[in-house]
Amino acid sequence: MQILLLFAHPALEKSRVHRQLIKGLDKLPGITFHDLYEHYPRFDIDVQREQELLLAHDLIVLQHPLYWYSTPALVKQWEDLVLEHGWAYGSNGRALEGKKFLSVVTSGGRAEAYTPDGLSRFTIREYLRPIEQTAVLCRMEYLPPFVLHGAHRLEGPMLLQTAETYRYVLLALRDDRLDLHAARRYERLNDDLDAVLKPEVAL
Repeated sequence: MQILLLFAHPALEKSRVHRQLIKGLDKLPGITFHDLYEHYPRFDIDVQREQELLLAHDLIVLQHPLYWYSTPALVKQWEDLVLEHGWAYGSNGRALEGKKFLSVVTSGGRAEAYTPDGLSRFTIREYLRPIEQTAVLCRMEYLPPFVLHGAHRLEGPMLLQTAETYRYVLLALRDDRLDLHAARRYERLNDDLDAVLKPEVAL
């Protein structure tokens, strides 16, 4: 699959984790790395360009930190302008039909915070429902999200290993070496990667 990685971080210079996660991804064949905040610092989105990028790819990956239980503001602006009625959704809006969509999200809070009894009260999957429904409305297949909790505590070898795991997952998706049927059994794509990665890329 051809992958479009829509990256949205309004303060990348302050983020150790996301800088490491995206390092080198722009040089991988089959993966188009597209930094929304770099291209649109004034939120003046080129709708035609964005729609052409979407059309040219099979898997759309949206990577961002969780901001107040949602996306950074530019992502909402992008959705409002790019996913036009009659193009992305509606009775005649079938431009994205059949494509796959993956959310890649980091949170500062630990995993236990994102439970019914935790500080955040809901799971990450529940917080991502608006994105999931947007993908479904556009007739895309929404994959279980790749989620990294406790991002502030990731450092050193653990951060490097996490970045390498993310790279493996993207390459496995690109090369159709990830069992999507098995992945759908999990709330998060990275809950049990050994169970969803085919043997040649198992971790």
